Amino acid sequence: MSANTLGFDTQFYNYLLSASLREADVLRRLRDETTSHPRAVMQLAPEQGQFLALLVQLMGAKKTLEVGVFTGYSSLWVAMALPADGKMIACDVSEEYTSVARRYWQEAGVANKIDLRIAPALETLDRLLAEGQASTFDFAFIDADKGNYEGYYERSLQLVRPGGLIAVDNVLWYKQVAYPESQDQVTKVIRAFNEKLHRDERVFLSLVPIGDGLTLALKR
Repeated sequence: MSANTLGFDTQFYNYLLSASLREADVLRRLRDETTSHPRAVMQLAPEQGQFLALLVQLMGAKKTLEVGVFTGYSSLWVAMALPADGKMIACDVSEEYTSVARRYWQEAGVANKIDLRIAPALETLDRLLAEGQASTFDFAFIDADKGNYEGYYERSLQLVRPGGLIAVDNVLWYKQVAYPESQDQVTKVIRAFNEKLHRDERVFLSLVPIGDGLTLALKR
């Protein structure tokens, strides 16, 4: 939910992209289309999408989970990085937003890798656990409604295998988490979530200042 990495001026940010970003045309066009969306602020930064794809490739991930799809930019990055037999379960509540995602997944030839579940994500995650899919996912990406972050995280922690990775977006929340005077509800929720993960000995942890802040939690 950040158009570019926090704190970078335009010239410096453009250099970062020119020196690093390798964005396929289908990804660029999806990002461009989403820019005109009324909720474009929910779009993932391109350098962050590329970073997620690299993590998936480094891990050799084959089974992944995404909580919060929007127009499908992050899921497209990850699905394109998965091997031919890779699979993703993608959770969202909006048929409207994900209709854009489906169109680009199909064009990119990765629609067969993505199982989109239209339902409240907590219900989908609980169903996966009930089906016996605990400890079977390699990677999970959480980028949905912030009020349910703790629930998404706890269920994802059960679903990923030991050595599996959970990535959580927006943990810097436009820098507001650093300022005690910022006491709106979402800031307080994110701040408490960050404190919880800092104490969580079930995972190895790193908060990466990319996009709007990305926490990486590696399950022990």
